Amino acid sequence: MSNFVVSARKYRPVRFEEVVGQQHVTQTLKNALRNDQLAHAFLF
Repeated sequence: MSNFVVSARKYRPVRFEEVVGQQHVTQTLKNALRNDQLAHAFLF
């Protein structure tokens, strides 16, 4: 079996602090988590 990992998964941020230049996105997700109001999907 291959150990291939798609680069989009390999290099994606793990923590909100690692997301650069998208503070509005991270703030939206933090607010949703804080208020326990996660949607089924987010479109950005």
